[in-house]
Amino acid sequence: MLTCKQFLQELNDFLDESTDPGLRSEIERHVNECPNCWVVCDTTRRTLKVFKGMEAQAVPADVQQRLVSAVQKKIAARQGKRPAAPIGQ
Repeated sequence: MLTCKQFLQELNDFLDESTDPGLRSEIERHVNECPNCWVVCDTTRRTLKVFKGMEAQAVPADVQQRLVSAVQKKIAARQGKRPAAPIGQ
């Protein structure tokens, strides 16, 4: 029997339909029996449908800088250090 962790590891290939038929059958059985994994699979499938075929958009420089800064602060907090100076300054 497939575990939820194994299901998550195989989700990408499952949705790309690149899993072998035996594993695919096991995943389908698990998804049909596990409500949490069903929600993950269904939500991911729907999200992919929405974004499939859309052109990638550039992240505005100010948003990118705020994101980098937030990640640096988070890393510093985990390490117990002061955040590094923002990139480009």
